[in-house]
Amino acid sequence: MNNRRPSEETREIRSMFGSIARRYDIMNSLMTFGRDHAWRRYVIDMALLPTGGRLLDVGTGTGKIALDAVAKIPDVAVVAADFSSKMMRVGKEQTGGRSIRWCCADALRLPFPDSHFHAVTSGYLVRNVTDIKKAFEEQMRVVVPGGRVVCLDTSPAPPNILRPFALFYLRCVIPLLGWMITKEKAAYRYLPASTEAFKTPEELAGIMEEVGFHEVVIQRFMFGNIGVVTGRRPPVKLNSEQIQSKHLP
Repeated sequence: MNNRRPSEETREIRSMFGSIARRYDIMNSLMTFGRDHAWRRYVIDMALLPTGGRLLDVGTGTGKIALDAVAKIPDVAVVAADFSSKMMRVGKEQTGGRSIRWCCADALRLPFPDSHFHAVTSGYLVRNVTDIKKAFEEQMRVVVPGGRVVCLDTSPAPPNILRPFALFYLRCVIPLLGWMITKEKAAYRYLPASTEAFKTPEELAGIMEEVGFHEVVIQRFMFGNIGVVTGRRPPVKLNSEQIQSKHLP
């Protein structure tokens, strides 16, 4: 049993991501064979952001989803939040980085008002939080009624014919590649281990539904090793008096 306090675990993860910040995007591209860009675009598409809408990208890291949103959607207002200032510093230096509001924040205690954002996205966040349900509750709180929450993350290798190859890639190739590129062994041992121990997309969808999200859908990529789970905060239901008042001249 893991008896470490969540705050201790959080500090360790923050330090680990800070140590690989400069090489993080290169490693993601190499590990995914360059497909990570397409997955981020899919996340943005699923968010259904309006022109001039407000987006929160939580657990933003180097801000790749946030930067893609700025490049794709006219007049979008993006807040990128993460607990690693070193990761966000890398994002600020990239093209479009100055048009984003960067915020150092805990995904379990978001410093934003209720019903503020038109959509909330995350990439590889929930695998690293100490309370997945609480993270989704916070995202539900800050998104507007009818708005969407889109979660991209790794997934345990599905039990199919490709599972042995996926496990070999996770356990052997990624740690070796991580050491060659970043010289950091611990971070790229943590990634495969946390992926194998993580929830399936179906389990994440179940947590989102438990929190109260509607219209939860799942999309898998990379032979099932990447999952995107999307949920919608229920719209506000008007009572008969409210409906009548809306139609008064």
